[in-house]
Amino acid sequence: MSGKNDALKPDQYQRYSRHLILPEIGIEGQRKLLDAKVLIIGAGGLGCPLSIYLAAAGVGTIGLVDFDVVDLTNLQRQILYSTEEVGVPKIEVAARRIHALNPDVRVIPFKERITSDNAMRIMAPFDVIIDGTDNFPTRYLTNDASVLLGKPNVYGSIFRFEGQATVFDARQGPCYRCLFPEPPPPGMVPSCAEGGVLGVLPGMIAMIQATEAIKIITGKGTTLVGRLLQYDSLGMRFREFRLRKDPKCPVCGENPTVTALIDYEGFCGLKAEESEAPVPEISPVELKGRMDAKSDFLLLDVREPREYEIARIPGATLIPLGDLPSRLGEIEEWRDREIVVHCKSGPRSRKACGILMKAGFGNVKNLYGGIHEWATQIDPSVPRY
Repeated sequence: MSGKNDALKPDQYQRYSRHLILPEIGIEGQRKLLDAKVLIIGAGGLGCPLSIYLAAAGVGTIGLVDFDVVDLTNLQRQILYSTEEVGVPKIEVAARRIHALNPDVRVIPFKERITSDNAMRIMAPFDVIIDGTDNFPTRYLTNDASVLLGKPNVYGSIFRFEGQATVFDARQGPCYRCLFPEPPPPGMVPSCAEGGVLGVLPGMIAMIQATEAIKIITGKGTTLVGRLLQYDSLGMRFREFRLRKDPKCPVCGENPTVTALIDYEGFCGLKAEESEAPVPEISPVELKGRMDAKSDFLLLDVREPREYEIARIPGATLIPLGDLPSRLGEIEEWRDREIVVHCKSGPRSRKACGILMKAGFGNVKNLYGGIHEWATQIDPSVPRY
């Protein structure tokens, strides 16, 4: 960030007038914003309001990393997109919206998944990295690359009714690994798609992240380095926790052992999980055929009761995944008979199949694509959520 005190263009005096009259920003601070380069990883619930607020503030270059397309389920919280844009790459829509809001802003789109192979190339040109991701491998990847590149990482996460935000900057405080040295076991923390999220929650956390990015760029105020801010939307409460740098941190500690990017899928246990005994699968069409033939099998639904109320496959027995290990006795009679397991889209039911197989159930199959594929291929009247 150069912070050059160049004169603004005539229209910029009007556009940014409310910034210019702030003594803490003024022309110099606005020039720093226009000169700044910020990378937002993820154009979802956090990335959408982040993009809008940083573009409106006049951040001159915004990089966006996302490989997904707009889905109808996104529209409850991802405010950049509209119903007409379902199926369109998010990056394309976001770039149009930002340009329409502020032509001063240059958008650099990266329509690709960020990985250990491309992260350093993507992140190196930017001054500030903002983590708007929703999975642990990418969070650890973003952290490690930020530490190795010596860049601040503005972190935020959301789940159900709660969110949290901080700034990880290993040059002056802790990094993400200082707070979370090890990822949780695979499947332990449900995604927003599985656990849900209040639609307005990402806006609150993203505004905090955007504020921190602006403070970093302008050099004003006290950032969240060394502090974690937690927000409870139901209780409308904020709590602050002090964070300390871990001298034994493998990335930013006194004797780092991670000096290059690693395999983050493997680090988070996802590949290990996938490499366990393969789980046989059955398609929705095959399942429908067995149901029509009145075959003898148990259809086991491992979603949560609230999901079961939204949509269900006729004849399914509900035992939530978290309850399954303690309720195996309820399905003991099916130990040597066929069990077909389903969830919303597949991940939880595959985990449930693994639990059953380890417990000695010998004929277990996973419904490919879960109830979503059932609704797509067999019964369109089943709500998709």
